[in-house]
Amino acid sequence: MNKAEFSGKPDKIPSHSIEDIPEAIRATPYARTRSRRKRIFLIGGLSGLGVIALIATLWYINAAPRRNVASVPATPKSAQPANPSATKVDTLLGHFAYSEAPQKELKPIFPNSSIKLRKPAAQKFQAMVVAARAKGVVLVPISGFRSTASQQQLFFDVKAERGQVATKRATVSAPPGYSEHHTGYAIDIGDAAVPATNLSPKFEQTKAFKWLNANAARFSFEMSFPKNNPQGVTYEPWHWRYVGDRHSLETFYKAKKIKPSNTPK
Repeated sequence: MNKAEFSGKPDKIPSHSIEDIPEAIRATPYARTRSRRKRIFLIGGLSGLGVIALIATLWYINAAPRRNVASVPATPKSAQPANPSATKVDTLLGHFAYSEAPQKELKPIFPNSSIKLRKPAAQKFQAMVVAARAKGVVLVPISGFRSTASQQQLFFDVKAERGQVATKRATVSAPPGYSEHHTGYAIDIGDAAVPATNLSPKFEQTKAFKWLNANAARFSFEMSFPKNNPQGVTYEPWHWRYVGDRHSLETFYKAKKIKPSNTPK
């Protein structure tokens, strides 16, 4: 052996000794350094993502209400009622308000007759009279279209003559502006055989009323004020109205909260 072998401080590690060290052990110092750097980068990256996520969440919370409001479509102006009170039903002492029929839409129910109805109602009334006469019943027209001025006299003048209060008078006659006769669709009917029953509840005992009760619907006429009617108007078996087209039906039923009846006829 030479001195180098006994000094304990060899000049260099033989090359074969490095190769004898396992690779995993030789690489450990470098692996630890790289692993430490990866952890730092990973922690930093996750922290950055957390900050971004927090900012995004705060932005979403603040922006969500605005998006929701913006996403709700505005109601078109055309769908909004121009006048909320336009659908409110105008009533007075149990009677509904009606406009006067235009004179150009009125027609005498018979040639040279002073009693008029709207043209469709006049035509159906004529047909109804012919059908009733074929059964031996003579229907007599008593009153058709009436103006507001005529109703003024019937309500206030008669009320004064009889000394009636308004509520009492309204049970048998509508105030001006509130009569179905203004529409040109309503008509009072009598029986030629018993004129004493004209405009009387006793009209229900006549052949004319019994025929009307059984057949008037076929000509689109109906009794306006039957017994115990919801308007509180006195029973008027002589008062009938035409409801044979859209305008007449809307005139008497639209917006009045009247439900269909299941009562068979």
